[in-house]
Parts: sequence; C-alpha cells; structure tokens
Amino acid sequence: MIGRKKKLVLYQPAQVDESLGLQSSKDMLPLEMLTISAWPIQDGYEVVIVDGSLYPPEEAHRRVLEACEGALLYATTGILGYMVTDGLACSKKVKARFPSLPMFIGGWFASVRPDLQLGSGLYDAVVLGQGEITFRELVAAVDSGVKLDTIAGLALWRDGAVVRTQKREVANWDQCLNVPWHILDIEPYKQSQLRARSHKDVLRMPTPPAIGERKPYFGITYFSSYGCPEPCTFCCSPIVTDRRWKAMPADRMLDDLQQLQERWGFEVVRFHDANWGVMRKRMKDFARGMIDRKLRFHWNAFIETHTILECKKKDPETLDMLAECGMYIAEIGAEAGTDEMMKKIGKPIHGDDNVDAAVEMDKRGICASVTYIIGYPGEEAASMHATIDQCRRLHVAAPLARPTVWPYRPIPGTAMWDQAIELGYVPPQKLEEWGSIGEYHLEETWPGKIPPDVALARKMYQHYVTLDYGLARGKIGWWEKRARRRLERGQLTSGFPSGLMEARAFDVYNRIEKKLMKREDVSRSWVDPGHKTGTSGNAASNSSDAMTETTSG
Repeated sequence: MIGRKKKLVLYQPAQVDESLGLQSSKDMLPLEMLTISAWPIQDGYEVVIVDGSLYPPEEAHRRVLEACEGALLYATTGILGYMVTDGLACSKKVKARFPSLPMFIGGWFASVRPDLQLGSGLYDAVVLGQGEITFRELVAAVDSGVKLDTIAGLALWRDGAVVRTQKREVANWDQCLNVPWHILDIEPYKQSQLRARSHKDVLRMPTPPAIGERKPYFGITYFSSYGCPEPCTFCCSPIVTDRRWKAMPADRMLDDLQQLQERWGFEVVRFHDANWGVMRKRMKDFARGMIDRKLRFHWNAFIETHTILECKKKDPETLDMLAECGMYIAEIGAEAGTDEMMKKIGKPIHGDDNVDAAVEMDKRGICASVTYIIGYPGEEAASMHATIDQCRRLHVAAPLARPTVWPYRPIPGTAMWDQAIELGYVPPQKLEEWGSIGEYHLEETWPGKIPPDVALARKMYQHYVTLDYGLARGKIGWWEKRARRRLERGQLTSGFPSGLMEARAFDVYNRIEKKLMKREDVSRSWVDPGHKTGTSGNAASNSSDAMTETTSG
C-alpha cells in the first residue's frame, strides 16, 4: 500500500466500573479486538486498539475519539454487564463527533440481540458469531465501497427491521491467523498485576500455589478454540456457534505460547476458551508438548465433567500429565444436582458425576472451580435444594475444589429464554438497561424465582465455606471447625442453634474481634471467574456474596 496506511479503530470496553473503587485484573487482555485485527494487519491496514480497562472512562473515550480522526471505521464489542454500558457510551461519542464514520459491533450479545444494537442508530452492521473472516471482508467492503449486503455473517438495519445476510459457516483454524501480539503494549498490564494487593482485583485468578498465596504474578488470557459442542439450553453458544468447535492444533498453540513467553515472561495463562477440553488427544498433545519443551507456566482452562470421567476411564495418564505440565485450576460447569434437571439442560451428567470429577482433579493437586445454577425455568424447590446439597458434598469430598451456586439468569439467544418469558420473566427493554445486568451471583435478575428457603440454604452454604476456607478471619479456629462439621453433616440451616442464629452470632463476634485486634479484612486466596466471597460471613446480610474480589464467565 502506497502512503499512509488506512486506520481501523477498535474499542475494547472496560470490564468493570472502576469509578466504584474497583480495579479489574489486567491479565484480561483485549483478545476480541486482537483476534479480529490479524487479517486486516496482514492486508496492510493500521489497527489502533484502545482498551477501556487501562484508563478512566473519559480518558479511554478521549483516546478513541483522537484515534478516529481520519479513520476508515470504528468497531467495538461487549458482553452483558458494564461492557455494554461503557461500549454504548463510547460509541455515542464517536457517532456525535464523526457522524459519517462507519461503525460496527460484534460479540455474542450483539449476535443474539442485533435489534437492540442496530435500533440504537449507532451501527452500520452487527457481525454475527465468529468474527475473524467476516471482519476482514467488512473492512475490504468499506474501503472499496462495496455494499454490506454482499458480506456473509452480518445483521443490517433495513426499513426499521433487522435483515441478516447469508449465514457464514464457522471457519477452520487454518483460515485464522495467530494473534498479532506485537501491536499490544504489555507493560501496563504487567505492571498492574505486579503491584501489591493485585490479588484483590476483580476477575483476578488465584495465585498458583507454587508461586505463593496472594503474591503478585504476571499472567495473560489466551484463546485456543472457538465454540462449544455442548447443547446447554441455558447458554447462547448453541445458537451463536451452531455447536461447532474449531480448535488450534496443540503444536501451533505451543509454538505461539512459547514464543510469547520468551517475549513477555508471563507466569500464568488463563485460557478463555468456552470449552478447552473437548478433544482428549489435543489435551494430551498439549500437556506432553509442555513437558517435552520444558515450558514453565501455570494455567487453567474449562473442561467438562464427562471429559474428566472419560479420561479417568480410558486414559488417566492424560489427567496426570495435565497436572504435571502446570494446570492448577479446572473450571467445570456442573450446572445442576439432579438427573431430571441435567436432562433438561442437555448435558450427559448423571448422579454424582460432578463430585467424582472434582475428586479426580483433587487427587492430582488441581483445584476444580465448579459452578452450579439454581432457579432454571420450571425448576422445583426440591431440585434446587438437591443442587445445593451436591455442591456441599463436593466441597467436603474434594478439599481443593471451590464449588459455588449461582442464581439462574435468563440469557437471550438460549432455549430457556423463551421458557423464562412464558413464565413471567420481564427482560430489559432498552440497550442501556442491559448494561446493568452483571454477574450471576451478585444479583437475581429474575426476582422471586428462588424460594426464600432455597435462598437461605444457598447463603448459609456460602457462609460456612467462607469460614471453612479460613477466609473470614485468616485462620482456622473454633468457628471454622464448627463450620466444617456443619458442612460434613449437611446442617446448613438445621441443628442447634439454628444455622441463621449461628451465622449472626459469628458476625457479631467477628466484628468485635476485628475491632479489638485491629485486623484488616482477609481476602480469599482463590478465584473462580466472577465469584466473589465476602469476609464477614454474615448470611443474614448476604455478605458471603459481597464484592471483595471476583471468572466468565
């Protein structure tokens, strides 16, 4: 290309509203924007990525507006939560300053609700689903003046309604380039992570035991696959990805990570794959490759219960090698504690499979970060109690595991969405309102769906595990041992005194002790993406779900 390269401006909205006094973990690299940059950069375009998580909102937006001077186009993304709020605010400013600049948005939320994005009048098109190839063609079309209607994989606004262009098939990995890591200045991310008390950052993953509890470490996020083959009816992936799963070959992944570690020197990799462990051979090849190459970093990834149990039955060596090569957290979607509910969800999990899978990882020194959900459409209270009880039994059986229970959140683009609407769920109507919907565990987006006795059992479980982990006071004493006995016996709300009375008594005791001993709050030493554990253990005020730290996901 002769002369100055044509410029594309990409905005990665902030994950967390840091004006509230929070700070997001800076291992969360702007992977979405980096990924779609690869082909345009090879095609000769200049790409400017502004990551909203690195700056206060006004500064981030100022940088975007400055970059948009003379740009060919602007694009952004986002998922439910603050990313919607921040992305919308930035896009409005761009539209106001540059009304003729082509603007686009992608990501799963835009893919399932293109009507909200296009109806805002901000965007010329929504990129549906996988974006690498679509964005490449979109850039070329804007540059050459070709009509967007000819580009597959887009949603357009025509005569007040959404019109979809030809459906685009999921691309194989050989059609996608490696991430152009060279355009990312890693230093701001690294320095933020290496500061003292970075373990308190929202969405921060736990420090690997080999590094030391709560010590600062330098980590990165990484994509190695697209999509998920699971049919989960509460998840939008089956609709967005057509249950297709395309993965980077193990050798290519190892080459990329090895070169990246030599350049940056990170200690931890957080795989952001929707389902990293689909193919047993790829898992084993990756683990063997790390061992043979003597790669040294700790890592975590999502792996299904049935995948773990299949390995246990057919190839336990794979699980052994995962532990040997540095896996320290396995993120597991347990989903429910009854066969009836699992059948409605669609996963091949039965009985105590979730418990057995967590125990297998526990044997190998790997923490199973396990998430359950209660309050699905049509779910009875007895089923919810059974889920909480299985979560409790998993906690007792696998000491390294970190199981938790989240309230169900209706997600657009899922099979359960329509069921929830039929049962009376009232969703947000305006795009701005979707930005207020945050993590599952922090709020019930379907008020009244979880019966009071179930909600109390969940709070009491969280209260006792907070004590059992030693997180409330930073030590294991009488209260902590008492909590352990209640968990072992299943006495979350029963026993004498009642669980609620005991929790209130502890809260009073803890407040007095903290004041007399001038003890600071103790942050937990583990994280599952998104889950937050409080420090006071006051089940009555739900402080077990308070925001003291943060997974995905």
